[in-house]
Amino acid sequence: MDSKLLEILVCPICKGPLVYRKEAQELVCNADALAFPIRDGIPVMLEEEARKLAAEERAG
Repeated sequence: MDSKLLEILVCPICKGPLVYRKEAQELVCNADALAFPIRDGIPVMLEEEARKLAAEERAG
């Protein structure tokens, strides 16, 4: 994942910061408890494609 792209990407719902989870290939918005997938190096920033995070997956 390109670091410059990570710097400018925000959550499409709340416009908040995203956390890159390299192992899971996801961008996570803790505020909305959503994980957006990264497929073939391309972030899929669509709400309907996002996965709801379980309570234990959310970071403080």
